[in-house]
Amino acid sequence: MKPNEPKFDLGRVVATPGALEKLAESSETAAKFLRNHQQGSWGDVCEDDAAANEQALEDGERILSVYHTAKGEKLYVITEADRSSTCILLPEEY
Repeated sequence: MKPNEPKFDLGRVVATPGALEKLAESSETAAKFLRNHQQGSWGDVCEDDAAANEQALEDGERILSVYHTAKGEKLYVITEADRSSTCILLPEEY
């Protein structure tokens, strides 16, 4: 697999109103965060969560990435275990 190839399907992509607001405030789109997530760049997750994500690629479990907007707002990107959907949300919306 090449480094820039997707490692898994995102399914249907959705975002909460709060996440959309923070993206707009930072003049960013979801595409950058989704691309990093799908390519296995998990952002600011701890070592255990990064290891769990790598295992999830094999086992089909949920995948969690943590990113920050240009304005410093934390965003979660979560792909469901069945790969039917991916949600971008704020930590307090989890």
